[in-house]
Amino acid sequence: MNLLIAVDELSGPESALADLQRAGLPQQADAVVLCVADVILPASDRLNEQPAPKYLVDDIEKARARGMQAVDQARSAATGAQQMIQRAFPDWTVRAEALADSPAWAIVRRAEEVRADLIVVGSHTRSALRRLMLGSVSQSVLHNASTSVRISRHPARQDDAPIHLVAGEDGSADALAALLAIASRNWRHGTTVHLVTAVDQVVAAQALGPDARAQGSDWVHQLNSRSVAKLCAAGLTVSPVVAHGEPRKILLEEAERLNADCIFVGARGLRGIERLLLGSVSSAIAARAHCSVEVVRSRENVARPGNV
Repeated sequence: MNLLIAVDELSGPESALADLQRAGLPQQADAVVLCVADVILPASDRLNEQPAPKYLVDDIEKARARGMQAVDQARSAATGAQQMIQRAFPDWTVRAEALADSPAWAIVRRAEEVRADLIVVGSHTRSALRRLMLGSVSQSVLHNASTSVRISRHPARQDDAPIHLVAGEDGSADALAALLAIASRNWRHGTTVHLVTAVDQVVAAQALGPDARAQGSDWVHQLNSRSVAKLCAAGLTVSPVVAHGEPRKILLEEAERLNADCIFVGARGLRGIERLLLGSVSSAIAARAHCSVEVVRSRENVARPGNV
């Protein structure tokens, strides 16, 4: 598994590490720990290409010095995180990198270059206001990356507490990809997946007509039976949850009620009955959840960034 783990000087590596240790990641992986200094470095080799006033040359040199200092701080943060992650995952290959660039675009581009299977990007705080304003970096990465993205938040549980996951299921290919991602991970014993199917009655009535409730119930039962079997085969404990209401609200409420470690969702839903759950709400869930959120992109959607 190839990982790109984005860190910054503000949040420190401890929060990201605590989440990674509860993410079911494999014992062996290649990880790049990246810290991006949000600066532009003026090119000093161009100063002599044409005459310029001394004050302008001095200003450019000062700006470059400040930029280099920011890059050095970013490199220090990346190295500290790399050392901490390496100690926690001794069989991983972990390297630290620092760049001067726009953070979101640098993360997306570097993830493409290293062929990352998963981007991990942190959120500084668990406060409701900050989550609603999750803002530029995390949301830009989520919308523009061509691979799965994990919005990492410090877990509320103790390190040795059982892991509780919330997974959305709506029958779409991307929801299936999220479940397969869960099933493929290396979870500790006792991990529980709360499999949530939120049925929007308005959408169901439009898709199925007057027999919406009966047909919808049969569809949900068949869907959950298949999904439960997949997850149980991976050694996970599964707790199916069927609720009626707005999908994003149901998922967020269930995660809050269960004090979940992470919500897993597909990047896209489908139309009609198969859009009863996710639709295009994954970015809203990522912004508002109290816990980590992993938005999984299926293989067939890898070449189409922005599918959230």
